[in-house]
Amino acid sequence: MEPIYLRIFKDIEAKILAGDWRPGHRIPREHDFADDYGCSRMTVSKAMTALVERGLVVRKRKTGSFVASPQIDRTVMDIQDIGTEATLAGYEHRYEILTRKIETLGSVEAAQLDSTSGAEVLRIQCLHIVDGKPTAVERRIILLDTVPLARNESFATAPPAKWLLSQVPWSRAKHVIRAVSADAATARILEIDRGEPCLNLIRQTWQNDRMVTYVEITHPGDRFQFAGIFHPAEKTA
Repeated sequence: MEPIYLRIFKDIEAKILAGDWRPGHRIPREHDFADDYGCSRMTVSKAMTALVERGLVVRKRKTGSFVASPQIDRTVMDIQDIGTEATLAGYEHRYEILTRKIETLGSVEAAQLDSTSGAEVLRIQCLHIVDGKPTAVERRIILLDTVPLARNESFATAPPAKWLLSQVPWSRAKHVIRAVSADAATARILEIDRGEPCLNLIRQTWQNDRMVTYVEITHPGDRFQFAGIFHPAEKTA
């Protein structure tokens, strides 16, 4: 038989994901749930704690529990695109290509990208909008000697990450996650204050020994979170 706390969790989750309870909606008090489900407040609290951990609910001291603003969970080492993640989480996603230009690499940047000076790259700046809110600014470099098809790709039907995943098999990836403060340009695009805390993901992917892409994706700190499930390494005798 399903535990009562899990039934409460699923019932509240269903209301949130269906849009019946929108972000900011005040959730009924715990003792009201206890009366409705014929259980203790401890059982209700267990369900609420699970909803908080899931990112669906926020608890505010002295005022109660509320539906959280949309946040997307990203498994730390998954290679996915933001649009797919948003759709899987039940949110609406759209994107805008802000800038797109072909340039040649200087010697310093070429060394950083494991490429050669003078190599051509496609630079893209893309804004991701989830449920009507700017959620990420993506600044991407695609190496055209590795991905020549990108030269004439407009990305009108698929954002850069999704297009790359469908076109180029990657064999190695590197992630760096860091906290940053929004600079003036990023703040303007994301409609936040300059200096506001943000999460920044730097990702590089390779096909064998050739780099495919380098990207920096910056999210407002209150609209995104990284998550992962890990298991201990298998022990051997």
